[in-house]
Amino acid sequence: MSRIKQVRARLLTLDPFPAWLFVGFVLFWIWLAIAPYYRSDWLLENILVFAAVPVLGWLWYQGGVSRLAWLSIFLFLIFHEVGAHYTYSEVPYDRWLRTLLGFSLDQRFSFERNQYDRWVHFLYGLLLFPLMEDLVKRRLLPVMLILSHSAFYEIAEWLAVVLFPGELGESYLGAQGDIWDAQKDMVLALLGASIASLLSVTAHYFVTPINSNSNK
Repeated sequence: MSRIKQVRARLLTLDPFPAWLFVGFVLFWIWLAIAPYYRSDWLLENILVFAAVPVLGWLWYQGGVSRLAWLSIFLFLIFHEVGAHYTYSEVPYDRWLRTLLGFSLDQRFSFERNQYDRWVHFLYGLLLFPLMEDLVKRRLLPVMLILSHSAFYEIAEWLAVVLFPGELGESYLGAQGDIWDAQKDMVLALLGASIASLLSVTAHYFVTPINSNSNK
């Protein structure tokens, strides 16, 4: 059998759920790619997305990633694209909440900066944990991987400021004057991953059947 026929045969055996999620993401991506607030920042924010798509496609082809992980990746990318469209420091989440729910999150908690980037860093840890767990099959290592990825991203933001000084670099960094921005972002990613790990352990405890030989 030729290589092309082998690939086609393999594709027919794959779970279509990730493919449908990808189609939905592409449609959402196209919608938000139209007239973003700051095109140059949007391009920078999407570099990692462009790099991640073929990697995720390869993981899908290889198999072994759960539907929960794929759904979590999809949700994270949706939140990321919202940040890329508006730029993270200008996402109007508080205006949306006032319109939909009638209250201001910023006023309720006395926030002095736009918190959307903090939220997405937390979601990075929370929503990427299932994928890391599927890949390494261990409890603690996924948390450490997410923390290391978060640190790598902060280094990437610093390099962006060095390579693109001025408004573009500052927009991509999104520190909003907070000198501890990088540290807080990493802590939130760690918190999200830790919560996801705790939920995973709890679910495993209640779902896994008790070994009938354990009492012998």
